[in-house]
Amino acid sequence: MSSLLEQAWNEVVKPLFQRPKRLQVAALCYRGAGDDKEVLLVTSRGTGRWILPKGWPMDGKNAAEAARQEAWEEAGVSEGQLDRTSIGAFDSEKEMDFGGIARCTTSVFPLKVEKLDDDFPEADERRRTWVPAERAAEMVAEKDLQKILREF
Repeated sequence: MSSLLEQAWNEVVKPLFQRPKRLQVAALCYRGAGDDKEVLLVTSRGTGRWILPKGWPMDGKNAAEAARQEAWEEAGVSEGQLDRTSIGAFDSEKEMDFGGIARCTTSVFPLKVEKLDDDFPEADERRRTWVPAERAAEMVAEKDLQKILREF
């Protein structure tokens, strides 16, 4: 394909066939400060990869509040100080229940954990672990999330 035709395809035609990215929210759950700061990661249900607690926006909640709700459901964070300002976003793909793939942009909201419960809605479906932010960056797959964790 000639470079001009390829450029036209990539800039004009290809975007017409792509669905827009869907919005998700994530909680960057942490404890400690400075060199003692740790991040809480959970495993995804589908693949077992390490991720931040995340999910879809919720009716009646703003993005930060929805992220807090995901932190409860997926990681057992029952109390904490929520920062209502996103510290960044990352792109990912989510395998949907019907088998399709959704391209997503996920906004990240810091949540300083004050209480973590062992009995939470998805306790039987996920593992969780506390790790330093640099180690968390090595454990997650998304490049932009790795950058957010390293800068955190």
